[in-house]
Amino acid sequence: MDSFELNKIIAAILMVALLIIGIGKLSNVIFHVEKPETPGYSVEVEQTTVASSETSSQATEDKIDIAALIAMGDIATGEKVFKKCAACHSIVKGGKNNIGPALYNVVGRDVGAVSDYKYSKALAAYGKAWTFEELNGYLVKPAKWIKGTKMAFAGLRKEKDRASVILYLNQNSDNPLPLP
Repeated sequence: MDSFELNKIIAAILMVALLIIGIGKLSNVIFHVEKPETPGYSVEVEQTTVASSETSSQATEDKIDIAALIAMGDIATGEKVFKKCAACHSIVKGGKNNIGPALYNVVGRDVGAVSDYKYSKALAAYGKAWTFEELNGYLVKPAKWIKGTKMAFAGLRKEKDRASVILYLNQNSDNPLPLP
């Protein structure tokens, strides 16, 4: 191959490159598109107010008919659902504390009342008793019901599951509370 043929090949490659660049510049002139000042689309969102945790927990207590909720549950289902809790809590009389405190006699007991268990500051200062209503609210999502608790359980979303666990906890007591 002589130098003349090599020059023709290089010239062809350069012409193709210049042609592509030239067509791109020409198309920008012919089809001029104005870019927006801020990229994206504006979406209008309605503003909603969020109630504080104390207000929302109080509102939840008012909305829940605890007698109807407890009527939905049964102890056998509560025992099955409690297996999720048994990874951290014991339910037997005289049972020891595990990751979480022992839950025998929990219904009616003050929150944070087990003397040989180190509660989070939020639970120790809560100042209420574990009533049916409190247990229901706490079991929905513990971290939301009592902000600052160290219990990392996601919660029980189904009302029947919560009612069943509450009945099971109430049954596992020296003096079960009368049902509402």
